Amino acid sequence: MASVACIGECMVELRQAQGGASAGQGGGLYSRGFGGDTLNTAVYLARLEIKVDYLTALGDDALSDEMIAALTTEGVGTRRVVRLAGKLPGLYMIQTDAKGERQFFHWRDSAAARQLMNLPETDELLNSLMSYDIVYLSAITLSIYDAPGRERLFAAIKRARLLGTRFVFDTNFRARGWPDRDVAREVFAAAFATADIVLTSTEDLLALYPGESNHQLMARIPAPELVFRLAEPVSLLRFPGGTSEVRAEPMSKPVVDTTAAGDSFAAAYIAARLAGSDPVEAAQAGHRLASLVICYPGAIIPGYAMPPKKRHRPAATRQATK
Repeated sequence: MASVACIGECMVELRQAQGGASAGQGGGLYSRGFGGDTLNTAVYLARLEIKVDYLTALGDDALSDEMIAALTTEGVGTRRVVRLAGKLPGLYMIQTDAKGERQFFHWRDSAAARQLMNLPETDELLNSLMSYDIVYLSAITLSIYDAPGRERLFAAIKRARLLGTRFVFDTNFRARGWPDRDVAREVFAAAFATADIVLTSTEDLLALYPGESNHQLMARIPAPELVFRLAEPVSLLRFPGGTSEVRAEPMSKPVVDTTAAGDSFAAAYIAARLAGSDPVEAAQAGHRLASLVICYPGAIIPGYAMPPKKRHRPAATRQATK
């Protein structure tokens, strides 16, 4: 079975309850869950019957215990999760407006996950990457490590690619995670140069390269396979042998919460590619799942709301990068 390593951070999620805010007051009721961009992708990959491990660091507290239990229940592998004594996971809060657009507030500066590239267990963890078919991470993942940590991670990914592992990079840019945009641009360029598949959007790239056209933005990315999501529900694809435009089907339900739209798109795209679908079919699958996810509150929709399983062609044999 094809396998994926998702690298990132699992955080405590506080989500504003619908109708929970008191009139004239800034407070309200919040429900607690768990989330994080690559964590969300890992959960959706598991639900799509892809073997997936989550690589992160957590504390030795009760909340971290609950996270491990929740991931295990979802079918996400936790054997690569490092537990750190005395540390805690990060926390974020979601507020949404009447149109379902979200705003995030984070408390994560001392979170355990930030130390993942600087631990006694780090070398063993990084060496394990070559055992996976795909390594998936986002720019948010890269933003929580220091420069030497990012260098160690990129070096390990390059070694894994020599044995046939593919690297999928999701841009998912959040300015607050970076000291400045010049550092972010340098890291993005390194990721673009290493990646086999890049999943990106105008929202992410225009924040780094303002004023550039879609053509100019896409030209910055040398990866052989590129999915470029526009502001409207359309993706521009570039892959060996061609290009294509994939448009999402019209929404039949109202948008409730856009949290994890890109994360779920990534999961469906990766799952479809591993199952033998071509990039166009994979992008269609990504749009279908994302369009469903944004009809529910929070990052992870109820299990019963997942789309029916679809059979795919057998995946291509893994080949080493030359």
